[in-house]
Amino acid sequence: MSSSDSGSAPNLGLEPQSGPDSGIRARIRRLVEHQTFQKSIMILIVINAFTLGAETSPTVMGLIGPELLVFDKVVIVVFCVELLLRIYAHGLSFFRGAWNIFDFVVVAITLAPSNDSLAVLRSLRVLRVLRLVSAVPRLRRIVAALLHAVPGVGAIGALLLLVFYVYAVICTKLFGAAFPDWFGSIGDSMYTLFQIMTLESWSMGIVRPVMEVYSWAWLVFVAFIVMSSFTVLNLFIAIIIDSMQTLHETEQHETVDEVSGVVHDEHRQRAMEFEELRREMQEIKELLRERKS
Repeated sequence: MSSSDSGSAPNLGLEPQSGPDSGIRARIRRLVEHQTFQKSIMILIVINAFTLGAETSPTVMGLIGPELLVFDKVVIVVFCVELLLRIYAHGLSFFRGAWNIFDFVVVAITLAPSNDSLAVLRSLRVLRVLRLVSAVPRLRRIVAALLHAVPGVGAIGALLLLVFYVYAVICTKLFGAAFPDWFGSIGDSMYTLFQIMTLESWSMGIVRPVMEVYSWAWLVFVAFIVMSSFTVLNLFIAIIIDSMQTLHETEQHETVDEVSGVVHDEHRQRAMEFEELRREMQEIKELLRERKS
């Protein structure tokens, strides 16, 4: 047995390979993560948003309809190629990111067959515009803040539903007999109260006709508006703003921690260099002493 055979162990696939596949994947990863590539996709998404809107105009379709359809197909091909490159660059870890899954679903919807039975899915091509959310960091932070506020918003929604139910029961009992179209049942009352909460024609359209029969009815509706529109809905805004502030502070803390870690590593490296220099100086002193002696 030769020394080369005995001195090297067989590669059983436990060590990473440095073949052409890993080099190509690294280059593709650098390509899809490059700012120019990402900005180009973002610009294409914006242009595609305008063309999808233009396809709804009979006038525009009569002028450049075939060109818009060809451009739409080109955009689908580009998005598919871009998605395949990202999947190849990141491997299975691509599907660990929520935004990556979002992009995958949006592009998959655009590949739905264009027949009459799937006309609804075909109309969802406009969802490609939502890829701007995953492409723009600020939009991602806003969506993250909204998702972070979901538990608090859910609690406020439950409180608002409780207020609606209480006032729906009250209005059905008080005004249902005289105004069955608006307050004939709890469902009708809740819908009418929703219109009142939005302040859409609530005074002249609903409250004043009710006040012609029940002069004191304004007390019920004003109290409901104060509780729903001016209090509960403002709590929604407060929770979302607080969530955005919390995420912003978390990002700042993470940035400070990263900077502190870098500074700490630099100080540690310098301390090690000084310690090495001190040892070398000590050795030089000992050599000088030996020569003198």
